[in-house]
Amino acid sequence: MNATLMIVRPIAAADLGALFQLASKAGVGLTTLPANEALLKQRIDASLASFAGTAEPADQIFVFVMEEAETVSEHGRERKKNKIVGICAIAAAVGLRQPWYSYRVGQVVHASQELGIFTQTPTLFLSNDHTGHSELCSLFLDSEYRVGKNGSMLSKCRFLFIAQFRALFAKKMIAELRGVSDAEGKSPFWESLGRHFFSMDFKDADYLTGIGKKSFVAELMPKHPLYSSFLTPAAQAVIGQTHELTRPAQAMLEAEGFRYEGHVDIFDAGPAVECDVGDIDAVVKSRLFTADVGPEAGSDAGSTAKSEQPKINYLVASTSLDHFRVLLVRASPSGELLRLSAVQAAALGIKSGDSIRGVPLSPKDRVAS
Repeated sequence: MNATLMIVRPIAAADLGALFQLASKAGVGLTTLPANEALLKQRIDASLASFAGTAEPADQIFVFVMEEAETVSEHGRERKKNKIVGICAIAAAVGLRQPWYSYRVGQVVHASQELGIFTQTPTLFLSNDHTGHSELCSLFLDSEYRVGKNGSMLSKCRFLFIAQFRALFAKKMIAELRGVSDAEGKSPFWESLGRHFFSMDFKDADYLTGIGKKSFVAELMPKHPLYSSFLTPAAQAVIGQTHELTRPAQAMLEAEGFRYEGHVDIFDAGPAVECDVGDIDAVVKSRLFTADVGPEAGSDAGSTAKSEQPKINYLVASTSLDHFRVLLVRASPSGELLRLSAVQAAALGIKSGDSIRGVPLSPKDRVAS
């Protein structure tokens, strides 16, 4: 009988090949996951240094992978199969090494009392307003695994890490969401604006940003406010809009307290959502439990006590920085205790009596938790 467990853990040096395969599937618009093996190795090295505590604050990035850990029974023997199926990351502070650009959506007013004219014109201001903020980034899940709770688990596992290691991050957290582009990777916003200043395709400019060559933005992008009304109707329509494939991720972030505050990406006009770390629902409502390792954990089977609370989906994490692990379990905590199976405990690298951090996966379940 085969058994499968989805685990989120820090990325390792040996994951480079699997990460490159994931990046090759990501497509246009995921700037922080370019299909460039040398850069991906640098990102892994930066993550390893961050977990080791040796990275400079400007370079700290904590990268996690979702791994399908499968125990396969063949000819009476068991063997392990592990496959990397997703990635996510947290940058500790953006814009400290290179400028962090976005457009701030605003307006200017033109008025003449003599002529009886009063007009409000939408504008785009090039800004560095998010400098120093922490960023949720590089979220990508293989399309074959976008089922069940995998997407929610991969995205929200970062909140347990933030809650456990608050001192590593800024007071405000941001997330840039992929803007609107077509099946060929063509962005109407870029075609109406960026192409006039960069003379290259959107995917090429986005790739250069992803591999760290951001200086051309400062060199070529106009510094003065831009009147949005000068753009094509198609470009105006996508300002602050999210790509259809990214809308589920946006909805999850909004349920956790993130809001669009008027900043958009300079290339595709995708929205940036932001939230004070102290207001992120999963961070605030996560708590420490004591692990109770037993055979009936993670399943509703064998639960006959009428007084027992119904089991719900819990994100559960170990509390060690150098061996951080996250699982999704079915649980009904009893006071300070949260029961795990022996298999789940082994996957987390903990034993009965150890401290673990947990939070209901759904914000709706946290109200009663």
